[in-house]
Amino acid sequence: MTTRSDRPAPAPPSPTVPPADRVGFGATMWKEVVHLLVNLPLSLLAFVYVTVAVAVGVALSVTVVGLPLLAAGLAGARLVGRAERARARALLDVRVEEPSRPPYRPGGGALGVVWTALGDPVAWRTVLYGFVRLPWGVLTFTVTLVALGVLWPALPYLVRWMANADRAMVRGLLGPSDELERRVAELESDRGVVVDVAAADLRRIERDLHDGAQARLVALAMGLGLAKEKAAEDPDAAARMVEEAHSEVKLALRELRDLARGIHPAVLTDRGLDAALSSVASRCTVPVTVTVDLPERPAEATEGIAYFTVSELLQNVSKHARARHATGNVWRTGDRLLIQVTDDGHDGADPAHGTGLAGLAERLDAVDGLFVVDSPPGGPTTVTAELPWRSRTAVRR
Repeated sequence: MTTRSDRPAPAPPSPTVPPADRVGFGATMWKEVVHLLVNLPLSLLAFVYVTVAVAVGVALSVTVVGLPLLAAGLAGARLVGRAERARARALLDVRVEEPSRPPYRPGGGALGVVWTALGDPVAWRTVLYGFVRLPWGVLTFTVTLVALGVLWPALPYLVRWMANADRAMVRGLLGPSDELERRVAELESDRGVVVDVAAADLRRIERDLHDGAQARLVALAMGLGLAKEKAAEDPDAAARMVEEAHSEVKLALRELRDLARGIHPAVLTDRGLDAALSSVASRCTVPVTVTVDLPERPAEATEGIAYFTVSELLQNVSKHARARHATGNVWRTGDRLLIQVTDDGHDGADPAHGTGLAGLAERLDAVDGLFVVDSPPGGPTTVTAELPWRSRTAVRR
């Protein structure tokens, strides 16, 4: 089974002219008929709304309330566009991505919000859509109604022609402005993933500190306090308690080192991926061969993501794979940093079951990465990850 978690490509648009064998008295045609018949009432409502919103806003623009009213009308136009996209999805099978929110234009509080709405190209294109839809709605309603009564043999072809014109209109006027806008929407989604992952990591660190080192240090302080009280009356007991406290200090320091290694290991900072991953491999319960072939050290953020990706994959091998051997390879190809971890275990890996691989996929997706799991029944399992290459020297400049 192969699972890809890279950002899915947008669904291909419906063809402008569907195949000839789809033209006929089928379910598709009747959905198109319904769409064309409701064009008139919905177009009339949209026309009235955008006309009133724009006319009132422009007429009152010389007053204090004019521009805010126009901005509110444009915000409402976005809702009209959303409803029309939903109707097109349901009746015309047109998949149009939802446009991203307009970028905030600095202006100070409410004024900034108003200027953002006034400069929203998606809202203005929806206004244009509302204006041109009324005559088109009258035409499609009339032709469809006449064809249903007297032009029955030509009905599928007339309906298909008008429905294709509607499809083109929806894509052209109600879709995202351009590739940059779609990219903004993707980055907004990725930012949410990054924030959630960071919050989960902070909660894990807080829990580890509270349940581990902090609890141990509290017990250590209490033990030293008791030893201090017994020092004068029972030196032998106090010595034993100090010895126990010394052991507790060692354990606390070990836990803190492990926690720090989980945040960002010192060996990664000082010596890079090769040494850091060799250290991870030495702690794995399965023999691991690690190979790092990089012309230079990548940017710190990229290096950290690569380290934790390999670390978590090797932990999964130790816990779940029942493997006898594993390999880890890191290399650069063009502008991509590639990671591949393979094990000869027989237990399949499925990102859909469990949170470990799914979490890795989300983290890589948030930085424009790629995550592929190839785990057929009976093994072996190969996990490949890609990251955008960023040079450490370029980042420092």
